[in-house]
Amino acid sequence: MRFHSLPESKRYADTAAEYQILLGRHNTVLTELFADHLVHIVTMSFVPDEGVEVFSPTDPHALNPGSRPWTRLREDDDDDPGGTMHLHVSERRWKPGSVDPLLLAVADDECAGVIIMDIDLRRLYHPYDGGADVILASPQERDALKTAHTDWLSTHPLGL
Repeated sequence: MRFHSLPESKRYADTAAEYQILLGRHNTVLTELFADHLVHIVTMSFVPDEGVEVFSPTDPHALNPGSRPWTRLREDDDDDPGGTMHLHVSERRWKPGSVDPLLLAVADDECAGVIIMDIDLRRLYHPYDGGADVILASPQERDALKTAHTDWLSTHPLGL
């Protein structure tokens, strides 16, 4: 399911109050999913075939303290020349506010490809500029989370 990080599906925060709302929503859902449990936090950077690593304006790995290289994935696309995604992972006990700098960088479209997940890979949280996609282990768990935060859901018929 998809949650929007600001009222009326506004994509980007403009004021300190909007940033507080945005972080409040992210931390509320993350805490409901992972309260005091171990989580993996995955960050991604991209190296095109030309060989020069393209960091977004903010280095996502620097915002993921204790992260270490995990794997590389090759990406080829008919429209793009291709390259390699470098994934780093860290493990920590979830605490509200513990990834706020990373969430803010994602919200401001300074980095992307972040995934926060429990160590059993049953719950995944993927923030993006405008909200977050959540994947849960069961329809019951999904429905309970939807019910708890209906005003944060998209009004689009497909939930996007």
